[in-house]
Amino acid sequence: MKSTSNLKEYRKLSVEQLTKRAEELKKDLFNLRFQNATGNLESTAKIPQTRKMIAQILTIITEKKDKGE
Repeated sequence: MKSTSNLKEYRKLSVEQLTKRAEELKKDLFNLRFQNATGNLESTAKIPQTRKMIAQILTIITEKKDKGE
């Protein structure tokens, strides 16, 4: 499962790296929404996948901050 391997990789990263990745995904999400609005998006499934990945990264960041890492 691809997302599980991504999560394992994300757990190894620092909070700063995770924050940077979350910002990149937010920009990607904006572009996906823009493409969807203009009718240029080929796969609308990318929008919820990106939202889910952002949420997972933010959860990992919260866990790391709570542990004091």
